[in-house]
Amino acid sequence: MTRLLQVIFVLIVLVIGAAIILPFVIPASVYRERVQLAASEALHRDITLDGELHLSLLPRIEVRASTVSIANAEGFGDAPLAEMGEMRVAVKLQPLLQRRIEIAEFVLIDPTIRLQQRGTRNNWTLTEATAPAPAPASSDGFRRPGALPMEASFGDVRIENGYISYSDGSESHDISGLNLVTSMPSLDGPIQLDGSLNADGERIVFSTRIASLRDFFEGRQTGLLVDLGGNLVTAHFDGHFRESSDLSMEGGFSTTVPSIRNLAAFAGVDMPAGDSLRRFSASGQIAGDPQHIALTADAIRLDDVSGSGNVAINLDAARPALSGALTLATVDVTPFLPETPAETPANAAGLQPWSEAPLDFAGLGLVDADLRLTVGLLKFRDIEVSDASLRLQLVNSRMEANLTQISLYEGSGSASVVVNARRSTPSYSLRADLSGLDAQPFLDAVAGFDRLRGTGAVDFAFNASGRSQAAIMQSLAGSGEFSFAEGAITGINIAQTIRNVSSFLSGSSNATSTDSETPAATGESAETDFSALTGTFTATAGRLSNQDLLLLSPLLRVTGSGWANLPDQTIDYRLQPRAVASIQGQGGDRDLQGITVPVRIRGTFNNVSVGVDTEAVGQALLTGAISNALGSSSGEASSPEDAIRNTLLNALGVETDTGSGTDPDAPATAEDPAEQLLRSLFDRGRQTRDPEPDDGSDDGNDGR
Repeated sequence: MTRLLQVIFVLIVLVIGAAIILPFVIPASVYRERVQLAASEALHRDITLDGELHLSLLPRIEVRASTVSIANAEGFGDAPLAEMGEMRVAVKLQPLLQRRIEIAEFVLIDPTIRLQQRGTRNNWTLTEATAPAPAPASSDGFRRPGALPMEASFGDVRIENGYISYSDGSESHDISGLNLVTSMPSLDGPIQLDGSLNADGERIVFSTRIASLRDFFEGRQTGLLVDLGGNLVTAHFDGHFRESSDLSMEGGFSTTVPSIRNLAAFAGVDMPAGDSLRRFSASGQIAGDPQHIALTADAIRLDDVSGSGNVAINLDAARPALSGALTLATVDVTPFLPETPAETPANAAGLQPWSEAPLDFAGLGLVDADLRLTVGLLKFRDIEVSDASLRLQLVNSRMEANLTQISLYEGSGSASVVVNARRSTPSYSLRADLSGLDAQPFLDAVAGFDRLRGTGAVDFAFNASGRSQAAIMQSLAGSGEFSFAEGAITGINIAQTIRNVSSFLSGSSNATSTDSETPAATGESAETDFSALTGTFTATAGRLSNQDLLLLSPLLRVTGSGWANLPDQTIDYRLQPRAVASIQGQGGDRDLQGITVPVRIRGTFNNVSVGVDTEAVGQALLTGAISNALGSSSGEASSPEDAIRNTLLNALGVETDTGSGTDPDAPATAEDPAEQLLRSLFDRGRQTRDPEPDDGSDDGNDGR
């Protein structure tokens, strides 16, 4: 027995001695070739060990190699797929005899990995060229019981100063300065992974802690803690992987994106021009897997928009898809509207010409969305809407926003907006049904028109197309109607205009009229009160037309018709006011007799002229004078002067006596009555224009 023990002892000593001595005795070239051959067969790529190679078996199996390279796939160039300055691998021997893997050291120094994509082929799939395509992954997932039946631990596992490049022929990305440190005492204990890298020039640091690697791979619930930092984004997650076969997780999160535009540029996504989409932050609960994420945000903020809600994100599509419901305090959509390069001069006044610069709707193609929003205050340029319920749908560059419930300017209603940028020429539609509006602030915000007061309703539907503001205005088409009550039109006193004319007509034939003798009929302080104002309008090629305006007040009836050309920013509108002799209220007889003084509103949007329509009066005079002159020749009028006067009075709707009651012996007037009246009417029109020096000339167009 003693002799047997001695033999066994000698054999053990010989094995240990051989393990220690042989690596020094056997030339490195002998096992270099075998190591290269074994590694090449395992990876199906040529492995080259050009530098020093060291092998030891005791007290641990250790391999140290320098200048290691892995050949590239055929058709991807001569540069190696991977190379590294030094590689050190050490495995403890004793645990191996007990079927445990304890990696004492795994270190890669200055590794370089070059990844390339060419169509459907890539250079990092390490399989034989003749090998069949791998079978599809099981729908059961990779996390399943028994996935890690072994025991293992990691000691010094790290990567120092790694470099990874990626290219697909059209774009390339680089990761440099990759440093990674891993610690895992056992498969059942926590694994810690800390690292940093520079991705396309951006510094990113990360730290991950998984409660148990075995629990993770075998599909059990596993704690997870992740921190991500850098200039592009910071994020924190504290939760766990669910008990499942995939990467499903849930937990609390917080994230901040200091600049969405910088993050988009880093990801290669083009953003529309402008100052919007600056900063994003959110915190709350998150659940899902890498392709389907559900967020319940206790606090969410995008630029100056803040609120809360829930959002589901689907990344398993051509574009990220968002759905959910949000409650937001204040939303100003103006900064998110397409920006036009043309800038308004700092000293420009009034409405500027429509821009020809193309609108950029690239932002509509970034994501798909179906969101329901409840907004306390919604702003669109100068328009403010409160207590809005909005459904926003965005599908493949087509946005539809339906305001199902809105309160604005003391009124309420609904509206919808559609922007379709799927084609080269975008199309648009706008529909609204609003009632109870405070007219002056509403029209001022919508159209910059502050000349109408009252409470009313507006119903309209417009369509347009084009890539610029000018093109949209030129294609605008649609129709609508309006109704306002108990208000006033500022800038003109129609009743006073009629009274001025009536006063002249009722005076003596030699009376004169001057501006100083009568109150002003136009100007900032002039107003025309009404009890009702109604009408309809249509739009064709940007030209708004109205033919049935009706204004009612106790002593005044006004009808009107005309047009406003939006592309040219011009207007030409005629009002036919009629003063009545008795008060019958808003529902009075529209055909009551009285004086009619036609008023014409025309010019550009920035320089509107309001005055008596001398063209209509002149045409009536000409037609009537000819008729009366013909009548005079047959004895129906006593004189040409009476014929002209009677014609003018009839044109203005005043009852006249066409008999022979005129006194032929009456003294001659110093001035023709018709000429005197027209001059008085011309003076009314001048009051709306900027004063001009009197050069003594008369072009015959005053007040027109």
